[in-house]
Amino acid sequence: MRSPASILARVVTLAASLFAAGLASAQQNVVLYSANDDTVNKLVAEGFAKATGIKVDVVSTGSGVLVRRVASEAANPQGDVIWGVSATLLRLASPHLQAYAAKGREAVPAQFRDPNDLWLGTNIQVVVIGQNTKAIDKASGPKSWADLLDPKWKGKLAFTDPANSGFSYAAATTLLSLWGADDAAWTKMDGLLANAKVLNRSTQVFDGIGSGEYPLGITLEYAGFLWAHNGAPVSVAYPAEGTYAGIEGAAVLKGGPNPEPAKRLVDYLASKEVQEMLLKATFRRPARQDIELEAVAPGMLPFSAVKVLPYDDTKWEAARRDTLARLKTTIQNTR
Repeated sequence: MRSPASILARVVTLAASLFAAGLASAQQNVVLYSANDDTVNKLVAEGFAKATGIKVDVVSTGSGVLVRRVASEAANPQGDVIWGVSATLLRLASPHLQAYAAKGREAVPAQFRDPNDLWLGTNIQVVVIGQNTKAIDKASGPKSWADLLDPKWKGKLAFTDPANSGFSYAAATTLLSLWGADDAAWTKMDGLLANAKVLNRSTQVFDGIGSGEYPLGITLEYAGFLWAHNGAPVSVAYPAEGTYAGIEGAAVLKGGPNPEPAKRLVDYLASKEVQEMLLKATFRRPARQDIELEAVAPGMLPFSAVKVLPYDDTKWEAARRDTLARLKTTIQNTR
């Protein structure tokens, strides 16, 4: 027969172990490496914590920085999920990604997800021509890339330096491809950049169109709809020749400290409810094709109606250094 003291000791030990288990569960977390802005990160972190009880620790910086960080941490991973990174960079990071077939991935077209389930597209960034309709009457604005070459727009067009912006580099190289990727194409690029105010940050273009500081800008679709929703006289034009559309996605990082919460977070990011929520809050075009856009963002074309130009990201990524050097020279020569 056990003594009262031994029974008490056993009870204390059991209580301590149960407390520790409960504490560990209460402190469950997941580390998210995100290239998205603070508003988007906060919406997701708070929503996921409310839905699952799992805390999201967000590390937010540029996509290129995040991918380099993942590679540098390969021997001792510190993150669990990477998100808001282009397909090009996700492919570069593929040795450090863990295959995971996220729930609902079938709603995302095959071209917007990795065939081996290393990553899944969550939103699509579409390059458009943004216009402040108070500065320039909507009917009088440019409707095509060719229109932007007209000297009458000189000084009225804003564009982010491609050296500082992934989408601007993609936009510039899409146009070079459209125009033939030869000397004649570079002559047209000279004309475009001669008309443009080349700014250091994408937000300067977004904000400049919204405020009317710049009547026109080569911008991202969501920024135009967000400014219009907030009452600014801003419209977007989908260029007649077609445009660039890039996928951004999410992936589980290989060997991360919290593998199961990581999978749950990717499922959350891939869900219809979350992509609808981000569309309503920030006008991010969802990668899922089972979400009605018009009800939330009148004028946002269904993706099937957006003319997307072919883009060889492997080619232009390999040529990045030389292309940026020539763009830099072109910008300097057109000031």
